[in-house]
Amino acid sequence: MTRKLFGTDGIRGEANQEPMTVEVMSRMAMATAGLFRRGDHRHRVVIGKDTRLSGYLIEPALTAGFVAKGMDVVLLGPLPTPAVAMLTKSLRADLGVMISASHNPYQDNGVKLFGPDGGKLSDHIESQIEARMALNPTDDHASARELGRASRLDDAIGRYVEYVKGTFSGHTLEGLKIVVDCANGAAYKVAPTVLWELGAEVIPIGVQPDGFNINDRCGATHPELMQEAVIAHQADIGLALDGDADRLIVADEKGQRIDGDQLMALIASSWSESGRLKGGALVTTVMSNLGLERYLAAKNIGLHRTPVGDRYVVESMREKGCNVGGEQSGHIVMSDYGLTGDGLIAALQILAVIRECKRKASAVCNLFKPLPQVLVNVKVAGDALEQASVKEAIDVAQRKLGQAGRLVIRKSGTEPLVRVMAEGDDEKLVHALVNDISDALRSVAA
Repeated sequence: MTRKLFGTDGIRGEANQEPMTVEVMSRMAMATAGLFRRGDHRHRVVIGKDTRLSGYLIEPALTAGFVAKGMDVVLLGPLPTPAVAMLTKSLRADLGVMISASHNPYQDNGVKLFGPDGGKLSDHIESQIEARMALNPTDDHASARELGRASRLDDAIGRYVEYVKGTFSGHTLEGLKIVVDCANGAAYKVAPTVLWELGAEVIPIGVQPDGFNINDRCGATHPELMQEAVIAHQADIGLALDGDADRLIVADEKGQRIDGDQLMALIASSWSESGRLKGGALVTTVMSNLGLERYLAAKNIGLHRTPVGDRYVVESMREKGCNVGGEQSGHIVMSDYGLTGDGLIAALQILAVIRECKRKASAVCNLFKPLPQVLVNVKVAGDALEQASVKEAIDVAQRKLGQAGRLVIRKSGTEPLVRVMAEGDDEKLVHALVNDISDALRSVAA
C-alpha cells in the first residue's frame, strides 16, 4: 500500500482539517491499537503534546480511539517530543504518541508515534496502520468491561528533568549566563528548570504560551530573538529550541548563529577524542554541508548520509553501529540517551565541552568554514520533478558543478514543495544553478 497519511515525520496538517480531524485521529488510534495489542497484558499508551490550542481537540480524539480498543492511556500534558519517547520506554508502554507539528505555526498540528523502545515507527509499520485504517477498525471494539482507562501522570515533567540532568553528571553550569528560547512550546517549563538547577543564570524567553504563539518569531526556526537577547544580556551563550524541543540552534557570546552541522561536528569530535564515539562516524542527512564532511575527514571521522528525517538518521545509526547523528536543522540524536532528537540534551553536551575547555562559545563551536550553500523552496503540484524540462535543468546543473560541490533536489515530506539545494566552492555558480532549477520548476508549476 502506498503511504498517503504519514510523511517524513509522522502525520501533519492544518488543525481541524483532514487529516488532523477528530474522525481521522480517532480512527488512526483504533487502527494503531489493533496493531500494537500483543499478548494478554494490560496495554498502555502514553500521550504528550506541545502548547497548540488544537491539542485540546486531538488529545481526546486519540484517547477515545485507544480506550475503545482496550488500551489504557497515560496523559503527560505539554512535554518535549524526546520526553515522550523516553517515558514510553521508562513506563514500559506499548506505544507513545506526541501531538505536535514541531516547528510549524500554531494553525498546524501533527502526530508522531513511538514504539516500546522509544524509537519512531518505521515506514513499514506506518503503512500497516494505514492499511488497517482502510478497513473497519470498529469491528473489534473492546467490550464494556474491557475498555481502557485514562489517567494523568502528575510527575512527568519532574521525571524528564531528572533524566536530562543525569546526562550532565560531573559538571556544573555555575558562572554561566544562558539565554534559552523555548519557542512558547513544549519545553517552556523543563528547559529553564534544567539549566537553573544545574547552576546557570538563566534568561528565559518564549516561555509564555497562549495556544497561538508557538514558533511565532521565536525558537530554533527564528533564532534572531535569542541572538538579540544574548547581546542585550551579555550572556555566555544562547540556546533556541523549536516547538517540540527536538531541535537546537545556538548563538555564541557574540550573538552569532551556530547551526546543527557545527554542533554535530563538536559533539562527534569531542566524543571521538574521549573514546565515546561508536562506529567511527557521524550519521547525517544529504542536507548537511560539505564543509562538515571535510572537517570530519581531517579528524579521521567518517560520515554517512541519509534521506532527510531524523527517523532515517536513527535507522542508519543502528545499521552502522553509530551513536551520534542528526540534521543541519538542529535535530541531534545521541543513542546513548535516546532514539530521537533532543535539543536540551544536545545543549548540555555543548555546554560540557565549553566548561571543560574553559573557552568562550565562539572559540569552541565554530569548527569549520561552511561551503556556500543555497536552499530554495519551490511550491509545486503533482509530478513537477518528472517533467523533461526540469530533468534537463538538473542534469545541466550537475555537469556544471561536477566534483566541486553537491546538488540535492527533493520533495518535502510535509508540504507541497520541492527543496532545491546546491553547495560548492564557487558561490556565484551555486546561486546560478539553484536559480536555474527553481525557474524550471516554477515554469511547469505555473
